[in-house]
Order: sequence, then C-alpha cells, then structure tokens
Amino acid sequence: MSHGVRTQVTVTPQANEDIRRLDAATKNAVGDFVRRLRADRSNRALRLTFLREAGGNGRLSLAAVDSSRMGLLLETEENRFSLLAVRTGPAARDELARLTVEINAVSGGVELVDQSEVSAQVVAMPARPEPDPEPGAAPQDPPAAEAAGSPPDVPGAVEAAPPSEAAPTALPVPLFARYGDEELVGLGVIASLLPALRRITDSRQLEAVLGHNLPGLTREVLLALHDGMEPSAVRTFVTDQWRAEERVDPQDWARAARRPVSQVSTEDSAVLDALGNSFEAWRLFLHPEQHRLATTSFKGSAKVTGGPGTGKTVVALHRVRHLVDRLSPGQTRPVLLTTYNTNLAADLRERLHRLGGEALVRRVDVRSVDQLAREVVEQHPGSVLGTPMVDEEAMTLWHRACAEAGVFDYDADFLDSEFKHVILAQGCGTERLYLRAERRGRGVLQRADRKRVWELVETYRALLNGPPRRTTYALIADEAARIEARRMAKALEQARYKEEHGGLDLVHREAGSGMWLKPRYRHVVVDEAQDLSASHWRMLRAMTAPGPDDIFLVGDAHQRIYSHQVVLGRLGISTPGRASRRLTLNYRTTREILGSAHGLVHGESFDDLDDGRDTLDGYRSVLTGLAPQYWRAPDWETEMRAIAALLKERHERYGTPYAAMAVSVPDKTAVTQLAYTLACKPFQIPASEIGREGPRDVDTVHIGTMHRFKGLEFQRVFLAGVSEGLVPHQRIEAFRLSGPDRYRQEEQRARSLLFVAATRARDELIVTWHGRASRYLPRHADRDAGRASSLLREDGPPSGSNAA
Repeated sequence: MSHGVRTQVTVTPQANEDIRRLDAATKNAVGDFVRRLRADRSNRALRLTFLREAGGNGRLSLAAVDSSRMGLLLETEENRFSLLAVRTGPAARDELARLTVEINAVSGGVELVDQSEVSAQVVAMPARPEPDPEPGAAPQDPPAAEAAGSPPDVPGAVEAAPPSEAAPTALPVPLFARYGDEELVGLGVIASLLPALRRITDSRQLEAVLGHNLPGLTREVLLALHDGMEPSAVRTFVTDQWRAEERVDPQDWARAARRPVSQVSTEDSAVLDALGNSFEAWRLFLHPEQHRLATTSFKGSAKVTGGPGTGKTVVALHRVRHLVDRLSPGQTRPVLLTTYNTNLAADLRERLHRLGGEALVRRVDVRSVDQLAREVVEQHPGSVLGTPMVDEEAMTLWHRACAEAGVFDYDADFLDSEFKHVILAQGCGTERLYLRAERRGRGVLQRADRKRVWELVETYRALLNGPPRRTTYALIADEAARIEARRMAKALEQARYKEEHGGLDLVHREAGSGMWLKPRYRHVVVDEAQDLSASHWRMLRAMTAPGPDDIFLVGDAHQRIYSHQVVLGRLGISTPGRASRRLTLNYRTTREILGSAHGLVHGESFDDLDDGRDTLDGYRSVLTGLAPQYWRAPDWETEMRAIAALLKERHERYGTPYAAMAVSVPDKTAVTQLAYTLACKPFQIPASEIGREGPRDVDTVHIGTMHRFKGLEFQRVFLAGVSEGLVPHQRIEAFRLSGPDRYRQEEQRARSLLFVAATRARDELIVTWHGRASRYLPRHADRDAGRASSLLREDGPPSGSNAA
C-alpha cells in the first residue's frame, strides 16, 4: 500500500440490506470496519485475505468485520473496494465463499446470489417431464385453499380423494415456465438464478426465495411477472428504468463498481456518517431512474410525477445537492427548495441536512411557498399587509359579502374557489377580464352570473380592507407574483441595456433602480407541486430566469387535496418530452395495501400537472405484508369502541407503539369524539390530534382528518368513518344535477383524500365504517368485513385479527 493514499470503500445495496437486517451492534461494527479499512488496508486486524478472481479486473476477498462477523469485498482498482455482503457466526466464511457474484447485463450493477439458500427454498421438479404449456398460457398456482394451508373442512374446499381412489394429477407447472431464459435475462433477472427459478412452482416458494436478499432488479421483474404484468410492460416500467446508460461489459468490474446502481454510500463524509444509523436505505440509495433525474442537466424546467411513496421527495433532495455541487464557492443561497406548508418545509430542511450537512443547507433557501410570498410582500416598499385569515374566517366573510350585496345565488365555497382559481389564477383585475376568463372544468357560468359574482368579489375585497385590514394567503401569493414579475422585468431590461452598451457595468443605472436587479434564485426545486396555486407558480417563475435547470418540480395529481389545478405550460414552465418523467416503484407501502388504495382512484381521470393526463400504470411495490382489514359497525359509537379495542390489541399483543399508529376520520368533530372514547375506561389509550404543524406529542395514537395525513407515514393506519354520506360527504349531492362539473371535482377530491390517507400505511391498513360502506371501497369490502361488535366482548378482540 502506498502511504498517504486513502483507501476508497463503497457499500453495495445488497450489503446495505444485510446490514439493515442485523442488530445494532453489527451495524456499529460494520461502520467501524469500513472506517478502519479506509484508514489503512494493511491493518492486520482486518485479516484481509484473497478469495478468488472475479474475472477481468475484479478480485474477491474476505475480511474480518470483528471477531464474529465477516465481509465479502470486491477490489476493482488499487485501493478501491466494494463491500458486497456481511455474514455473522461460525459459518460466516463458508457462507461468503459460496456466493455467486456477477455483473447484471441490463443495469451493469454488481449483484450476488446465495445459491445454496435459494435452492433450499424450492423443491426439485419430479423426474417425469411436463409437456410445454400452450403459448401464452398463464402459470398455474395450486388451489387457493392448498396454497394457504387451509384445513379440509373449510367451506368451499375440495375434499381430497382417498389414496386408493386418487386420480392421476398433472405435475405442477413452474411459475415462470412461459418465459425463456433469454427473455428473463433480457428483462434483468440475474442469470445465476435461472436454474433455481425453473423449479419454483408456487407463490410460497417464490416469496421464500425473494426473502433472501436478491438483487433489486431481479426482485422487481419476478414480482411484476408473477402479478400478471406482460413482459412488454415489465420492460417499460421496470427494466428500462434500471438500464445502464452505455453498453454493459460483463468483465469490467471497475466500471460496474463505479456505477451508482452498485452503491449506497460514497466518499461524501456526510453520507458515510449515515451508515448504520436510522436514516433509511432508500433515502440514500437512489434507484437508477431516480439517480438520472437527480443528476441530468435539462435545457429548461423538468417535472417528475409518481404515486405515493415513489421517492419524489428523495429525488428533489438529491437534485438540490446536485445543483449545489455545481455552484461556484460562495455564501449566497441561489437554490430555492420550497413546498406547500411550513411543516413539510421543516421536514425538507432536516432531511437535506442529514443528506449533506451544514455545507449543503447554507447554500439553499428552504421555506414554504406561502412563507416566501409573505416575505416578498412584507419587504416590498409601500406594501400594506393585512392579517392573514384562515379558511373558516374567509368563508364567514363571503357569507357577509352575500348578505351586504343581497345576492344569495352562490355558496361561500363556490365563491372562494372562483376567486382563487379563476380570478386570481388568471390575473383578472377587472370585470372585463373576468367576463372573458376561461373556466376549464368548472362548468358554464353565463355573463349575467359572472357580473353578479364580480359584484360579490368587489364587496368581499372592500370587507377585507376593513377596518381591521385583513387578507388571505391566496391574495398574498397574488401580490407577491406581481411584485416578482415587475422585478424580473426590470432585471431583464437592465440586462438587455447592458448588453446593448457593450456589457459595461452600469453603476449609475443600477444604483438608480433602487433594487438589486438580478434573478432572486438560479434554481428552484418544488416538492408537492400539485398543491400550489397559479399565483404561486407565477411568483416562482418570476424568481428565476428561464434557462438550463431553472425549475425542477415533483408532484402527483392523484394526491391533490386542494383545488389548485393549473396548466404549467401556460405559466411559462414548459416540460416537454424527456423533461417530464414518471416514477412507478413504491418504497413505503406493501403490495396488498397498494392494490386496495389503487382501487380508490381507479377510473378517475387525473392531469399531469399540465395539459396532459397522468395514470398509475406500472405503479407497484416490492414489499409484501398484510391484506387490508375491514370492519363494519351499526353506529359511530360502536365503531369508535371497536377501533379502541383494535388499537389496544396491536399495542399489547403485538407490541406496536401507540405512536406508530394513526386514525384518519372524516371531520374535526370526529377527532374530538374519538380522542374522548380512547381516553375513557376501559381503554385509556393516549391520543393526540394531528394539527397544522403535524404530529406533536410522542407515545400517543395520532388522530386527524384526512387532510392532516398529507406527507406523514405510520406503521398501522386506521381509516375510520368511511361510510356513505361521510366519504364523500352527502353535501356534494346538491351538485349532482345543479352543477355536474363541480360534483365531479368534489368526487375526485374526496377520492384523492382517501387515497392519500390509505397510502400513509407501511405495514397494515384497517378500514372501518358504520351504516353503509362508502361507494369508494371495493365491492368485496362489505362481504369480507368483520362485525365490529364482536371486538367488544369481555375477553377482548377475537384472535387472528392478522396484526402479526
């Protein structure tokens, strides 16, 4: 070893998965091992010993993590190692030595398979060969009762014939018999797994094999095929997202080890410090498509959409780090990271700090979009800012405006929405402009009606001017957009004047302007983009000059819980072709929960935050868990008590902390009622409300309306009160005939709210209702639902509530 040359060590995704599954002592030991190897590879305590050549420029070695743990290392260049796997116990050396290591033909990543462990999970095919299946025939699973291990007396089960009378049966067909080796490898399945894969005949064997830390691409492909996705769709939604940018050389281990797909850690000290702590692996390791989006240079703006849990926020955070890394040294904050509310902004700031430390955070302005708008208005000379009102106060003021004008044809919700999403969104400063304004998706409003609405708007504005002087966040954003637009116009004019005069510094002109005439930010990154209004976008557009990598936004119209539907292209934010991408892999929610949640919005049409349409095609998860549970009650009181019984059972019998569970309810009144029920005897369960700033109290069950679940996640989530008339609320029925467009909007928003709340669950989703089940729930929900009253027996909930 050359003295003074630091050894480089990166950790692969599969090694990181090994570490994640082990105890805290092992995580600490691995972290210490990596630091010691970086410091001095000749350290005898590491017991670094050559194992075998990997082929080409790769060498495999074993090393002692500590006295009872060992690691498998790949050396590809002098003083450059990849940690491939970690094993513990007396058999650790033998287990590591038998691992098969190869380069994936699609992703170009370094991957490994434990052949003996995989083979132990599958039963060898019988000697008698099975005829090839018909072309296109679907692989067959054993009968459901057999696959689930159901006893013979289960209703509907077929009783087995006595051995003496048993008829000859066909041999089981391998799950993946219809796919050839070349097709599977072409989709990304690791080649060394094929022999074992050919012997897998049922879902239980597949689940066992997938439980042995297989490479990520292989896992995704096999699950997608097993779930019925056609190979062409797998290629689009899975394989192409992993595909390496250049041709893969199966013998170039040095190139393979350097690819981002082969790493979860880098030489970045801030990232290295995260090894072994609670910062989840997927927040550090970027899926190849996520990495491309975070690091690609775009000619202008870029847009990333995707369902809940697909890592959009992770991409946004890594995008910020990438943009900062390309900045010249300095003390300014030329990158803006913004989102809908202050709670989410605080979370972004914390996660950005964990990703890159203080050096990264000090170059980024992190704040909510309304906070930013308010500061723009407050700092502008001559602006008079009133006291911002909450939504309830605004509704009261609209009622007062109607009373003063003597016009009662429109409800306050409609007027407030028309004001925000038509008048302010399109900058209608005069009645003439409003009469010509487009109202896409809002139905027809005749000229006479528009005149009456404008009269109410003027009355509303007069009431706002007081005394006392009041305002709304929508008005603040609108004013901030105008201020920033004027500022940008002056900056562009000065730049043009400067260019026309030979690029000289025009000190006298700049000083006379009274303002710093340059764009406020070089780059703007937006999280939860679907919830920003047109005024917000006009402001942000004016804060950065059009150019390379100017605005990068992530969002999902399926999670839009407010009515801010905008067309970004009309606001100067163009994301054509490859500048618009979709993420489809969910990292948080199990396949079982995701399937049920998907059904909540199936059939609805959603925009892509622009003029196009977005879908959840290809949306999937590789996590497996519990099927959603359904419980019906005769009344709200019984439903609340049943929820309390289920919460207590999961806490006492299964050890789930109260803080890891949350209950979503239809309205604020239900929050108070449920909290009271939980607190009373015999349950005495600590509970707290999810407020505007998110969950505050620890060690309590969190209760909130569906709006409050935005951006949160819990181990177990209860959706309560999912009854017809509550979800969606019966008040929208008034619009079914009188305002079909508004009825459709309210229906879609209610579905989106339920979808957002359902996808906050990581491990288990429990849905309860009283009376009739909501029409949004699957048809089988009522049939499969348990009786909530059975949970209130003296001996507690019945066993087998599937919470294990």
